[in-house]
Amino acid sequence: MEKLEEYAVKFLARLLKIYSPSGRERKIGTFIANEMEKLNFKVKVDNVGNVIGEVGHGKPTILLCGHMDTVPGYIPVKIVDGKIYGRGAVDAKSPLASMILAAHSAGEIIEEGTILVACVVEEEKSSTGIKNLIKEGLSADYAIFGEPSGIENIIIGYRGSLKIELTCKTVAGHSSAPWLFENAIEKMFELWGRIKDAKFQNPPKGFFYNVSLCLMHLEGGGYASNVPSKCKALIDVRVPPQLTCAQAYDKIIERVAQYRKENPQVQVDVEVVDSVEPFEADKNSSLTRAFSTAIRKVTGKTPKLLKKTGTSDMNLLGRALKIPVVAYGPGDSSLDHTPNEHVSIEEYLSSIQVLREVLKKLLHLS
Repeated sequence: MEKLEEYAVKFLARLLKIYSPSGRERKIGTFIANEMEKLNFKVKVDNVGNVIGEVGHGKPTILLCGHMDTVPGYIPVKIVDGKIYGRGAVDAKSPLASMILAAHSAGEIIEEGTILVACVVEEEKSSTGIKNLIKEGLSADYAIFGEPSGIENIIIGYRGSLKIELTCKTVAGHSSAPWLFENAIEKMFELWGRIKDAKFQNPPKGFFYNVSLCLMHLEGGGYASNVPSKCKALIDVRVPPQLTCAQAYDKIIERVAQYRKENPQVQVDVEVVDSVEPFEADKNSSLTRAFSTAIRKVTGKTPKLLKKTGTSDMNLLGRALKIPVVAYGPGDSSLDHTPNEHVSIEEYLSSIQVLREVLKKLLHLS
């Protein structure tokens, strides 16, 4: 095979050229499975489309988990000034590629131990992939998730996510006499204002420990001469680790109940669309220490522990398996989901070295 660094860049470019928004991962999954077989992985594809590669045998078992899907919106792939551009360059095809190649590299010298690389589906949408792995009884001693941390940082925490759909219904009427009828869209904005102003617990300093609420989608009304009688809204509530999703939901329901009481002419329905509990890993785990050593060796710098305001599959697996877990990968997360998404090739290649050193440490090869 050609030099690993040259192959790594070509491999990432090919991943980026395959458009794979959530729900459309089959093509990229087939490509990854074929490439992993060439790299001497034992490969299987499960019933939801996750691609799982394995090298080595015996204990310990180290899980490397990354997602194949991206948010919608294709970005032409190009390399400019040492950076590679494309949808997923940061979130999270470069972290996924670095894990596959680090596992391959470590697999060539492995003596005892198993490395599993799980390339999962629908992380950006429903976490179908990781939920299926948990359902099927996945077991590991350590887990590393491929997410953009920057090569000098280690992610040890993510907030939870609670997605709520609200529906306001009112009596329909003619738009020529709007003063006679309640407008469902206007009522939804009133309700949203109440919910947005809800006071949660006094948190420690920092965005990570705060509750945030985002109005993600609003649907209502039409072009006919009617006062809107129905409006739907989707709200994304991010939940810090000192709270549960249920506690955040209860606070929101308090506001909804008060609004219903004050506006009996408005029917308000509430549905929980999805919820993922917050997660914060042990900052002193053997896995965190292995990363700290590896980052110092490769970069010469002191690593930082990050707690992210977003949510990832790490929350689900970390809570389910209760093993040492972190998230790590190349890329600046402020570029996630943006039209300018790109990653430094030097950083991407260095992340492969860091991951290889971590694997060697956990497998007692160094």
